[in-house]
Amino acid sequence: MARDNALDSPARRGRAQPKQSRDRFGRFTEWIARAMGTPTFLALLTLFCVAWIAWNSLMPAGVRFDEVSNGFTALTLVLSLQASYAAPLILLAQNRQDDRDRVQIEQDRQRAERNLADTEYLAREVVALRMAMTDLVEQSLSRDVLRQELRTLLAELDDRAALETGERPATDGGAAKKESR
Repeated sequence: MARDNALDSPARRGRAQPKQSRDRFGRFTEWIARAMGTPTFLALLTLFCVAWIAWNSLMPAGVRFDEVSNGFTALTLVLSLQASYAAPLILLAQNRQDDRDRVQIEQDRQRAERNLADTEYLAREVVALRMAMTDLVEQSLSRDVLRQELRTLLAELDDRAALETGERPATDGGAAKKESR
């Protein structure tokens, strides 16, 4: 019977540790990769090798630890060991950077999609506003034309009514009669 979730047992906090230590190790690998790619590191490594070779070439035989006659075997082993650890650490750092780049690319893609959707929406809104403005202008023009036609018809009707009643017809489209009212 699993008692991991029981209320009478304390909560285990050790589950979060692997992610934290993995992240700490990842940051360490990135630090190593950044440090190894600097001119300072290359200068220090060069100075180390020069000092090693100078010590083992120029010092008395009793204090030498890596003989020239053996081809500086210990130096070769030290540099090989350094390279064998550096390469995987650099690859781990690159993998972390690739993961971050992948996330950033996905976020950029989503942002671009949102921007495109917003732009398309705004373009549709601008077109709708232009169409509405065109309709308003056309309606205004057609209303003005209708009003003018109605005024002309009203003036003709007023003229006919004036002729039938014996009044003098207005020649300006009924404006004189309207003013007299």
